[in-house]
Amino acid sequence: MGGWEALRQFKLLTWLREERQSRKLILFIVSVALLLDNMLLTVVVPIIPSYLYHLDEMTDPVSQNNTTLQQGPQGAFHSIVSLYDNTVRLPGSNATTRSPGLIPTTTAATELPRNSSDCPKANSRLLNENVKVGMLFASKATVQLITNPFIGPLTNRIGYQIPIFIGFCIMFLSTIMFAFSSSYALLFLARSLQGVGSSCSSVAGMGMLASVYTNDEERGNAIGVALGGLALGVLVGPPFGSVMYEFVGKTAPFLILAFLALFDGALQLIVLQPTKVEPESQKGTSLLTLMKDPYIVIAAGAICFGNMAIAMLEPTLPIWMMETMCSKKWQLGVAFLPASISYLIGTYIFSKLAHKMGRWLCALIGMVLVGISVICVPLASNIYGLILPNFGVGFAIGMVDSSMMPIMGYLVDLRHVSVYGSVYAIADVAFCMGFALGPSIGGSIAESIGFPWLMTIIGVVDILFAPLCIFLRNPPGQEEKIAILSDTNCSMKTMSYSTQGTHCQGENMDPEYDDYD
Repeated sequence: MGGWEALRQFKLLTWLREERQSRKLILFIVSVALLLDNMLLTVVVPIIPSYLYHLDEMTDPVSQNNTTLQQGPQGAFHSIVSLYDNTVRLPGSNATTRSPGLIPTTTAATELPRNSSDCPKANSRLLNENVKVGMLFASKATVQLITNPFIGPLTNRIGYQIPIFIGFCIMFLSTIMFAFSSSYALLFLARSLQGVGSSCSSVAGMGMLASVYTNDEERGNAIGVALGGLALGVLVGPPFGSVMYEFVGKTAPFLILAFLALFDGALQLIVLQPTKVEPESQKGTSLLTLMKDPYIVIAAGAICFGNMAIAMLEPTLPIWMMETMCSKKWQLGVAFLPASISYLIGTYIFSKLAHKMGRWLCALIGMVLVGISVICVPLASNIYGLILPNFGVGFAIGMVDSSMMPIMGYLVDLRHVSVYGSVYAIADVAFCMGFALGPSIGGSIAESIGFPWLMTIIGVVDILFAPLCIFLRNPPGQEEKIAILSDTNCSMKTMSYSTQGTHCQGENMDPEYDDYD
């Protein structure tokens, strides 16, 4: 049996090496990388607010003084009051009494009104959690925002394989730090470190797909699949984190993610061989020139403001639920499940449909739907009332992302040199700006004027931005590139560009990638 297993593993490794040039395998690797990155991004959403609240509660001197051991005249302990779950434990009995305050009781266990950590009062400590959690969540996107302008040009010089593998290594380290960190400072460092790894993975991954899938329709489908991996990570992350945190502990979900990351790293090492430097054959348009392109700015703005809505929800919605709905720990993550499922559905449907109906129109409708949905979120009075608005938020963001990500590559093909590292660095900067400004500003606004007004503000901003997508309906481009992109005589419909000219890869050519399915 051992020899048979060894033979099967050998055949698997041989197949992986032979299929190195397969576009489908590259798409799978990028999708898995985005899946794990976004699982780590969202698995902390239900864990961190509750964990930091209890951490502050246990380290606060006032709480420590109130968590007292009540003694009788002879010094015997009659009851023990715990502020962690606000229960009263009676010696010599397994009975536990839920206390409405801090007054101990020695009577038989009776169920009293809920005032546990599941339903904390809107005190200054809870309001302060909005800012702390928001800053911690925003740290990843802020670091990623700073790193992206360096990663984009770097991929043009050394290729995509090395940066995406470096991203895996950094993400693995960040995951281990999350598992064993027990202070706000270490959690903040782990979240910030994840930003560097995410920058490498997302920029290099999207650029790799755009360089392999050069036909606009094929590229849209491929990026839709990759965003499906991202959506699956967003889908699985919050409920996975909340359930594991509730029933196993904080460390378990991060250790599982670290194990899955090792699988992806091994696959990258075998298939991509990230020891080779493979620079682009032509010099791409500079990052500054791309940032001055108004059409790229509009597409990036749609990505930024669309994702800013969910970014503001992540740190503030769990705290609002704890305050107004007395939600349990597992509910804090499950509340995001409708948004995650609908995002997965939206990216799958509109990765194909957006090319037919017009990506500009798809993004415009998505932005309006995002705005309406987030305005409806504070109207919910229980967790069931959050299902419809959160579903709308996720579905609409799926429409925007699946439309704007492919259009970024198309705009480069149409108006600039077809080298994609820098333009997807801009797309990732826009994504990160939403997730950097969203939690940091959102936490402060929620503390100052309340959660409902926060949702109203971001909803109105999204609706007002939507009409700008009309400009992406028919963007002008270089005449020779317009002719090439609209040419349907190429048998493979695959365009490649060089500094000497532009040509189509057909049956009589020797394409770099031989799998066009």
